[in-house]
Amino acid sequence: MRDNTVGGVMMDNNEYREYRTGQGVPVSGSYICQSGKRTKLRKDDTFPACPDSGNETLWKHDTLPS
Repeated sequence: MRDNTVGGVMMDNNEYREYRTGQGVPVSGSYICQSGKRTKLRKDDTFPACPDSGNETLWKHDTLPS
């Protein structure tokens, strides 16, 4: 069975999905874009463009320690 906790916080399956630039951030935390850049975002922020290229990108919740 898969452990759905990150830092002791229970996470639902939505935390494993990808989010596009412009979508709302569902949960505060660290996110990683397709180019591998990490950024901290707060719930209800909007996912930004890629910090490297400035283009639209996909973001995933970063479950690795920073």
